[in-house]
Amino acid sequence: MIIIFMPSMRISKWHYVYVLFSKKDDEFYIGYTQDLKRRINEHNAKKNFSTKGRLPLLLVYTEACLSEEDSRRREKYLKTTQGRRFLKLRLRKLLQELRN
Repeated sequence: MIIIFMPSMRISKWHYVYVLFSKKDDEFYIGYTQDLKRRINEHNAKKNFSTKGRLPLLLVYTEACLSEEDSRRREKYLKTTQGRRFLKLRLRKLLQELRN
């Protein structure tokens, strides 16, 4: 028997870790937010100091957690050397396509 847990809370209760890829410098930007759509719009509008000079940016990876603590811990991990290595392996095919 397979039991699927579908939370009854609205999607706005989720906490997101997201990864943007800069085609300009071939690097990742890793962040956390509760409102992914708003945050991506802020990056595209050059409202973020860390990414405003790195456009165009592509959203290449997201993870959603119900716990803010879990999400922030995951963001912190993805920013480590091991975390970046994980992303490069996980997104290997996509990164090859983007770099060609």
